[in-house]
Amino acid sequence: MSTTDAPPRAGQADVAEQGRICALATRGVRDLQKVTAAHPGLFSAATFDSALLGSVASAIAFTAPWHSAAELRITTRTLLWVFAADWQVDYLATSADAVQAVVAECLAVADGAHPPAGLHLARLLADIRDDLATVPAFDRFRPVWRDELARMFAAVAREWDWKNASRAPGGSLPTLDRYLDNADNLACSFVNATHWIATGDGKCLRHLDELLTVGREVQRVLRLVNDLATHERDVEWGDLNALMLVPDPALVRDRLTQLTRRCQGLLDLLAERDPRQADYLRRQISFTAGFYQVSDFWGRDE
Repeated sequence: MSTTDAPPRAGQADVAEQGRICALATRGVRDLQKVTAAHPGLFSAATFDSALLGSVASAIAFTAPWHSAAELRITTRTLLWVFAADWQVDYLATSADAVQAVVAECLAVADGAHPPAGLHLARLLADIRDDLATVPAFDRFRPVWRDELARMFAAVAREWDWKNASRAPGGSLPTLDRYLDNADNLACSFVNATHWIATGDGKCLRHLDELLTVGREVQRVLRLVNDLATHERDVEWGDLNALMLVPDPALVRDRLTQLTRRCQGLLDLLAERDPRQADYLRRQISFTAGFYQVSDFWGRDE
């Protein structure tokens, strides 16, 4: 390699900051190991390996690096729970009734129920709920948290129906627009709501509605970033993907460009009122785009 071909050297302060964030993620992984050990019935599948735990913890650490590991604990556990919920519905549920049973069990937890030992997903959600209950803001914003959970599950169930209906004779797939309108199935908005309730200061909580609105637009961007990177796996696993809904992949890339441009405008406006939370959402986009250039949460590295 010639000197002209050498990559630019990062400033040492940048490298030190990246090292600090990696250490924050390491602390997160160690906590997630405690979670998986406490809920073996939920995380027995080989897909829940150490790499997935590291990816989950890194996603949160790089998105909100100004927090301590203790402050990010609830958010990181919630993202792991989302992966467990996805696995329970997308890959283990064999009927619409089974999907609705999972939904009912978890919404009951959001309403205060204490699930029995056999309901592994609901029990971990109850742990997260009880952790949130120690946060002063939770009493006020519990209905918001419950609503975001319900929206997530409604979207997850809807995609399950689409996926299974499309396999039947004469079945059809949703349009790209309908698919994007269902982006709550990605659960980013639910994780965001949990994070802001758990860690948000007064400024953040005063305009939580606006943050959730802008975050839902970011979620649509992340939906397409994810789909462009995971099409091969989604075909193999029988998942839906935006590339399955259009005749030309360029249509998905064009839509991603449009949505990203719209998000950047919304984030510029948000930054005037709350620069930290605007940065949090920008970092979600940047981390996800960078991560999927190299790997996948579900372990398809080659």
